[in-house]
Amino acid sequence: MDGKGRLILPAKLRDGLGERVVISRGLDTCLYVYTTEEWNVFAGKLDTLPLLDPRSRKIHQYFMSGAVDCDVDKQGRIVVPPNLREVLGDGKDLTLVGEGRRIEIWNSVAWNDHISEITDDLSSMTLELSEMDPRLL
Repeated sequence: MDGKGRLILPAKLRDGLGERVVISRGLDTCLYVYTTEEWNVFAGKLDTLPLLDPRSRKIHQYFMSGAVDCDVDKQGRIVVPPNLREVLGDGKDLTLVGEGRRIEIWNSVAWNDHISEITDDLSSMTLELSEMDPRLL
């Protein structure tokens, strides 16, 4: 990411994004990048959370308060707003991860730590998932 917050989305990840995306806070100390259509689906699900449940309100606020519409320029760049850049630290060493319905933007150190935690716990997680629903594995 450059000093103006511009980030080049690799061609492999930006195929099918369109000219506008939505960037929001993500879970696990990253940012999420959605197509407008996928964001509308996600936001619609958030809107179904019960308003009277304080946890639901907090989840809704977490994602919606930081969400920003962004243009994808001709070079395939997006501008990450200053309030969301803070999530990424200095923004000099980033990792972009394609996650199917979204792209995740990580500080590379945080990503490496995160993937190490997953790797360390993979056996127990797969066992738990297979017990919950054997069709998953």
